[in-house]
Amino acid sequence: MNHYDNRLQTLIQQYEDLITRKNEPQYKNGIFERYKFPVLTAAHTPLFWRYDLNPKTNSYLMERFMINGTFNAGAIKLDGKYCLIARVEGADRKSFFAVAESPNGVDNFRFWDNPIDMPEIEGDPDANIYDMRLTKHEDGWIYGIFCSERKDPNAPKGDLSSAIADAAVARTKDLVTWERLPNIKSKSQQRNVVLHPEFVNGKYALYTRPQDSFIDAGSGGGIGWALIDDIKNAVITHEEIVDPRYYHTVKELKNGEGPQPIKTSKGWLHLAHGVRPCAAGLRYVLYMYMTDLHNPSKLIASPGGYFMAPEGEERVGDVSNVLFANGWIPDEDGTVYIYYASSDTRMHVAVSSIDRLIDYCFNTSPDGLRSATSIKTIRTLIDRNKPFLSILKTD
Repeated sequence: MNHYDNRLQTLIQQYEDLITRKNEPQYKNGIFERYKFPVLTAAHTPLFWRYDLNPKTNSYLMERFMINGTFNAGAIKLDGKYCLIARVEGADRKSFFAVAESPNGVDNFRFWDNPIDMPEIEGDPDANIYDMRLTKHEDGWIYGIFCSERKDPNAPKGDLSSAIADAAVARTKDLVTWERLPNIKSKSQQRNVVLHPEFVNGKYALYTRPQDSFIDAGSGGGIGWALIDDIKNAVITHEEIVDPRYYHTVKELKNGEGPQPIKTSKGWLHLAHGVRPCAAGLRYVLYMYMTDLHNPSKLIASPGGYFMAPEGEERVGDVSNVLFANGWIPDEDGTVYIYYASSDTRMHVAVSSIDRLIDYCFNTSPDGLRSATSIKTIRTLIDRNKPFLSILKTD
């Protein structure tokens, strides 16, 4: 067997070992269970995306298209399969979307043969597309809202970093064929927009994140709420802040809605990301809140602090110290699969339940915004625990 054949067999075996590896729940805090292995990495992408498999044109079996990461995936259950629409980033820094599906939601994720061929807007092509939020809307369509990025045309000469972002909209019935709709029009830049799954007062409803520039939220007060008449020509004319930012919290610098909210008997469950500055740069964590069942723009529960933060190897990657989630799947039995990315590099899964997440939201103290209130929260818990302290004693 020659070098080419040996290397090909090794690549195939390594790939199958990775894809079929059984995942295991690891960390348990009562709220969720993290799973041991990432569910998607660059190595999960098909070999025939990355290699020219013709020995005549690639006798050394080199990678011809290198993948940098698979992360920030939207999620949906379709035809009994757990599907992630991942942001796949090449070594060239360009991102595209691709579907990976699993039979059980925690392992054995395989990418479909072809990436999504997302249509461009004629005359105004995207430089980069990424971070799709999926919503199965009551109008019968599956919508994907994602970031469409371009170079800022008003940037000074020589400035090749300034960018502008739009919230792009596409819809599908099968995740294969997509119809591209016009980008959402807004007075501010929008990069984190999520479609509410139901009509509200006969209108489409959006969770927004108004910001003054591509990076900075600036005067944007937090996660917004907007009603629009026509999703095929979406125009945001008015935004209310649903979940505001606060000084010295996990969402001090900015915050953004994650996946579409989950409807429960107690209200809408929301997963979001919060960003704060620190000595190591920007720290991204996940947090939760709930809104009213009949008025989704009304905040009814807001547990303080983060719900999930990067741990261990999750803290290392292309953009370190980052967790980001824009996809989760509630199952028929109440199980919730939370798909989150770490450090703009890979995808993970944590598993909880609707009942546990509701309990967490309603029974975790809100952020008191001062050290003194944190002490009061702990003292209250200590006092409540006094009748039970004996169970902690050992002989």
